[in-house]
Amino acid sequence: MPELPEVEVTRRGIAPVLTGSRVSGVIARTPALRYPLPPGLQRTLAGSRLVEVSRRGKYLLLDFGHGHVLIHLGMSGSLRLVPATLAAEKHDHFDLVFAIKGKSVALRLRDPRRFGAILWLQGDPLAHPLLAVLGIEPLTEEFNAAWLRKEFAGLSAAIKPTLMDGHRVVGIGNIYASESLFRAGIDPRAAAGRISLKRLERLVPAIKATLAAAIDAGGSSLRDFIHSDGSSGYFQQQYFVYGRAGEACHVCGQPVRHLRQGQRATFFCTRCQR
Repeated sequence: MPELPEVEVTRRGIAPVLTGSRVSGVIARTPALRYPLPPGLQRTLAGSRLVEVSRRGKYLLLDFGHGHVLIHLGMSGSLRLVPATLAAEKHDHFDLVFAIKGKSVALRLRDPRRFGAILWLQGDPLAHPLLAVLGIEPLTEEFNAAWLRKEFAGLSAAIKPTLMDGHRVVGIGNIYASESLFRAGIDPRAAAGRISLKRLERLVPAIKATLAAAIDAGGSSLRDFIHSDGSSGYFQQQYFVYGRAGEACHVCGQPVRHLRQGQRATFFCTRCQR
């Protein structure tokens, strides 16, 4: 599933191209993805200028001044910038077409599993039920060790699934939780509420560094995710532990271990993470 780095990479790819351009068409090739597609979106957006492309968690928000298009990539989605005349393929379900310097450019959503979302929001988009419940953004200054200590106080749940709880912290998916905990030297099985402030002070910069490195590498291209220009990310080439069960730890040589937490695979080093 595309996580925060992949969505941020997508945002950075499309924003410079589309911001300031006007919508010349909307093409829906399916009536619904995870939710029904907004009716009358062609009439609503025709001639509208894109003011800004922002991100909240794993959601993209396209601000048109009188409302926002919310986009979620679901389990397998990706957005590409393509000539509007390029023939759509089987899983290309939605185009938002822009007029740019005399050419028609489509922001095209490909979603093989149809678990993504396209919604039209009016009013404050952050008040929408999908966004209002989201936790803190991990790349902000507000996300710090003191905040984590207060948020985790009294929790007996393991630290890794707790980090992945989007109602607490957004965008730290399975890959990035495993990698961040390795960088911080924290056992993913440790109770969140029992981790000391000193160790949380290592964890916060480890999370930020992991996410920043993933964004710089273009995210992790696993299964269906590609960039807006059709290229792939390569952060998977930098993994310390994720997907490396049985292989030697890059730091100490101990075999990387694998277990399941909350139906998700966890990878860690018993020597480096205690």
